Amino acid sequence: MVVHDGHEYLTEEERRLKEDRDRTKYWKKWGPYVAERQWATGIHDGDAWSHFPHDHARSRAFRWGEDGIAGVCDTHGYQNIGFSFWNEEDEFLKERLFGLSNPQGNHGESVKEAHFHVDNTPKKFPYKDLIDENARRGKEDKEYQITDTGVFDEDRYWDIFIETAKETDDPDEILFRVTAWNRGPDPAPLHIIPQVWFRNTWSWGREPEEKKPSIKYVDENVAKSNHWSLGERHFLCSPSPGVGSSGDDVMPQFMFTENDTNFKALYDQKNKQPYVKDAFHRYIVDGEKEAVNPAKTGTKCAAWFNFNEDGGVNPGECAVVRFRFTRRDDNYLDEEDFDDVIETRKEEADEFYYRLSPLPMADDLRNIQRQAFSGMMWTKQHYHFIWDHWANGDPTMPPPPASRKDIRNSAWKHMHCDDILSMPDSWEYPFFAAWDSAFHCIPLAMIDPDFAKKQLDLFTREWYCHPNGQLPAYEWNFGDVNPPVHAWATFRTFKIERKMYGRQDLDFLERVFQKLLLNFTWWVNRKDTDGKNVFEGGFLGLDNIGLFNRSEPLPTGGVLEQADSTGWMAFYCLSMLNIALELAKHRRIYEDIASKFFEHFIFISDAMTFRTGHKDEKSLWNEEDGFYYDAISWGGPWIQQLPVRSLVGLIPLYATITLEPELINRLPSFKKRVDWFIENRCDLAERNMASIRKRGKGNRILLSIVSKDRLEKILKRMLDEDEFFSDHGIRSLSKFHKENPFSMDVNGQKFCVGYVPGDSDSGLFGGNSNWRGPIWLCVNFLLVESLQRFFLFYGPDFQVECPTGSGDYMHLGKVSEEIQHRLQHLFARTDDGRRSINGGDDRLDFDEHWKDYLWFHEFFDGDNGRGLGATHQCGWTGLIARMIHDTGVNCRLPHTPRTPSIAMSHYFDDIFHRSVETGVPHSGMPRIRRSSTARSIGARSDFDDDTRSVTNSIYHDDPDRTRERTEADAHMHSYVSEQLERYKDDKKDGNYEHDDEFETKA
Repeated sequence: MVVHDGHEYLTEEERRLKEDRDRTKYWKKWGPYVAERQWATGIHDGDAWSHFPHDHARSRAFRWGEDGIAGVCDTHGYQNIGFSFWNEEDEFLKERLFGLSNPQGNHGESVKEAHFHVDNTPKKFPYKDLIDENARRGKEDKEYQITDTGVFDEDRYWDIFIETAKETDDPDEILFRVTAWNRGPDPAPLHIIPQVWFRNTWSWGREPEEKKPSIKYVDENVAKSNHWSLGERHFLCSPSPGVGSSGDDVMPQFMFTENDTNFKALYDQKNKQPYVKDAFHRYIVDGEKEAVNPAKTGTKCAAWFNFNEDGGVNPGECAVVRFRFTRRDDNYLDEEDFDDVIETRKEEADEFYYRLSPLPMADDLRNIQRQAFSGMMWTKQHYHFIWDHWANGDPTMPPPPASRKDIRNSAWKHMHCDDILSMPDSWEYPFFAAWDSAFHCIPLAMIDPDFAKKQLDLFTREWYCHPNGQLPAYEWNFGDVNPPVHAWATFRTFKIERKMYGRQDLDFLERVFQKLLLNFTWWVNRKDTDGKNVFEGGFLGLDNIGLFNRSEPLPTGGVLEQADSTGWMAFYCLSMLNIALELAKHRRIYEDIASKFFEHFIFISDAMTFRTGHKDEKSLWNEEDGFYYDAISWGGPWIQQLPVRSLVGLIPLYATITLEPELINRLPSFKKRVDWFIENRCDLAERNMASIRKRGKGNRILLSIVSKDRLEKILKRMLDEDEFFSDHGIRSLSKFHKENPFSMDVNGQKFCVGYVPGDSDSGLFGGNSNWRGPIWLCVNFLLVESLQRFFLFYGPDFQVECPTGSGDYMHLGKVSEEIQHRLQHLFARTDDGRRSINGGDDRLDFDEHWKDYLWFHEFFDGDNGRGLGATHQCGWTGLIARMIHDTGVNCRLPHTPRTPSIAMSHYFDDIFHRSVETGVPHSGMPRIRRSSTARSIGARSDFDDDTRSVTNSIYHDDPDRTRERTEADAHMHSYVSEQLERYKDDKKDGNYEHDDEFETKA
C-alpha cells in the first residue's frame, strides 16, 4: 500500500499482505522457511561441527528443524517440501547445499555452491576437491570456491530454476515448477526428485503415537498426507514432457520411507525400523530396491522423475517438473492453468516492486535492489529451540552428557523458540543474530512492515529476552553482547511504515519501547562498571577489530574502556529519546522519560572526553590525532590509549540527533527540563551540545557526542582514500595500518593489529569474518544516516573536502550520497562490464547465464570490493536495497556523477514510461514445454504462438481492477514527473530539505 502524495493504491501482493495482517487469510502460513543447513549448528553438543557433520545429514533425523534446497514449510516446520537432484555421477543425491565446516575451511565454514535467490514474492560434483584444496590452503590464501574447481568448464552443468507460487486467492494452494537447463555441449541425464516430508516430532517421546503423521500413495500422480494440526494435503504431480525420441512423458515414480535415523549406517546399531531417512539415496543411486517401503506409506515421500532416455536432455534444452501441494482431492493437474498462475504471480511481483521504487533508475540498479529484497525473503527460516528439552534430553533418547548444561547458554533456561525469523544467511548462519536482525528490518519494513515489526517485537518477548533485560545475541552464545541497535531499528521501522504505507503503529512503538527500558537498564548496570558512563561492552559484534579478544579479560590487567561501546550507548540513548519524544506527542507522560534520556546522553557524551569532569584529563578522545581510541584503565587517572584507527573511532559519529523547535515547543515539560539543565549544568551543556549558544539550520538543536571541530578532524581521516575512504565505501580499519601496524608485548606475547583488506589472517572468532580493513554495509549505513543528521543541523554552508586532498568540497548531505554511490558500485557493472563483488571472475561477469545474478556477501575487500564471507548475507548487506531506493535515481552508472542535476538531466527530456519489465533475469526465459498428457486432453500446444495472448494483463478479466490500475498509473506518472522537477530545482538552488528527516530523498 505505497502512498504517494496521499494517493493509495493496492497492488495484488499488497492486498494479500493486508489480508494476512487483518487475519482474513493466512498468506504467511506457508513460506520459504526451511533452512539451507540444519547440521552442525550451535544447538548440537560441544564441537558441533564434528558432532553432526554433513555426511550424517542424509541418514540422521534432525531434532530441531529440517534443511533442504529451496524448501517450503509451514510456520511450525511440521511439513516440508524440498528438492533433490542426481546427475548419475555423485555418490548420493543432492538434497541439501554442500559446504565446508569451520575446521575444514581455511577461512572457516563456507557454502560451496552456486545458487542465487532470483526473486520472491554435469560433471561429478567436486566434494573431495573442495575439502582437500581448502585444507591445503592457509589463512593467507584465498578461499577455494566452486567456481575455481573447473566444474563449469565447457558449460557442462545444469542450470536449475525452482519456482514456487500460490493461487490467486487461496494461501493453501502452492504450485512448484522446476526447470533444469542443460548448458553443456552434449546430452546428459538428470533425475529430479521433489520430496514432501514431516519433521520428526515422534521419536523423542514428547507426543503420543496417534499424533504421528503419515503420507501414503493414492494413484500414479498423487500421494496424500495427514497431520494432526495441518490436516489432509495432496502431493499432486503432473507427467513431465519427455526428452527422448519416443515422445513419451516422464511419469513420477513415488517412493516412501520414514524420516528416522539410520543407526545401522552411522553407528552399526540395529535400526528401530526397516525404512529410514536415507532410503531414496540408496534406492536411486545404489539400486537397493528394498530400501523403500513397498506398502507405499511413510513420513517421507518422493516423486522420482528420470530424464535419461536417449542419453538425457539435449544441449540447450530443459527438463520440466510441475507439481501442486493442495487441499483439493484432484488427480489431474491442468498445466495451462498452472503456468498461467506462475506467470501472473511474476507480473504481480514486477508491479509490486515497481511501485516500491517508481522513480527512474538504471535497470542494473533495479535488478540489484530486486534480488536484495528476494534474498531477504528467501532467508526467512523456522527456528525451533527449547532450552529445557535441549539441556535435559528427551524421554526416549539416551540422557545427554552432564556437560551439556555448561557448554553454552546455561543462563538462558527460559528460551523457548518456535518462530519464523529473518536469518543472516540460511546456510552459514542458520540461526538468529540479534543485531543482524535489527538491520534486516530496514529493508524488510519497505516491503513487509508487519513482518519487520514482529521480528523486533519477538526479541523483547519473555521467551527470548532474559529476565534481567538482556537480549539474546546468537545461538553460539546467547549471553554475548551485540551493539544496542534495537531501539534505532524500532524507530526507523515505525517511520518507514508511516512514510511509505501511511500507517502509524504507536502500539508497536510503545510496546517495544517499554521492554527496551529493561534492556537499557541492563546495559547501564552491567557494562558501566564504575558508574562513570564509559562502557566496556566486550565483543560488540566486531569480532577481531581490536588488539585483544574483547570477550575475554585483558592480558594486561585493568579494564578496556571502549570508544565503540560508549558510542553505541550514546546512540542507544538518543534512539530511546527519539521514541520517547514521538510517544510524548500522544501521551504526555513520556516527556519525563524523554528528559531522562536527554540528561543521560549528556553525561555519556561528557565521559567520552572528560573522565571526572576536569578539562585537563583525557579519556577516549585524542586531540593530537583527532580520533577516538579504546583505552586501558587501571583505575583513577591512569589510562593508556590504544592508537588503532578503526571503526571503533567512527562509531561515536552515530550518536547524533537534531531536535526540531516545533517539537520542543509542543512538549512543555520536556522543554522546561532542557532549559533547566542548560541553565544549571551549563558546564556540561556547553561541552556537549553544539547548539547551546547557536541554533542550526531551521533553528534546530543538535545533540551529538562529536563537536563541530572534532567532526572536521574525524572526517578528514574518514574521507582520506589512504585511510578509510575506499572506492566502495568506508573501511573498517584505516589503510594507514598497512605500513604502520600497532603492536604491544604483554608478558612475552605479542599482540598486533594491521590492515588486512580481505579474508581474516587469524582464526579469531572462527576466522570467517574480518573487521581489520574490509567494508561492511551495516556500519556504513549508520555512518550515512549520521552524516544526514549532521547536515540537517549544519546545512549546506558547512563543507568538507571529499575525498581528502582532492580539492573538492561537499556539504555533508552530498558526502553521505557519495558514500552510498560508492557502496552501490560494489554491485553495479563498471565500464568494462565487471562487478567488483565478483573479484574479476569472467564467468560471473560476462557469461549470459550468470552475469545478471548476484551474491550478497557478508563483507567486501577494502581495496577492490571483492565479496567475502557468507555469500547470501542478504540481511544487512540487503541494506543496499534501501540505499538504491534513496539515491539510485541520481547514481549514474558506472561512475558517480559529481553533480546530481547532471545525473538527472537525461530524464527530463524523456517521456516517462511505466514498464514492469524490470530487467529481472526471469523475464527473458524461453517458453517452457508442456507434457503430451496435458496436450492430449485439450490444453494449449507448446508451439501455439498465441499462448500468452489471453494472459497479457494480470487483470484481463476484471475491468474494475484494470481501470483502477490505469488511474494509478496516471497518478504515478504525475508523481514521478513532479518529484523529478522538484529534485532538479532543489539541487540547482542548493536546497536539500525534505519533510521527514531522511526517509525521502527525491
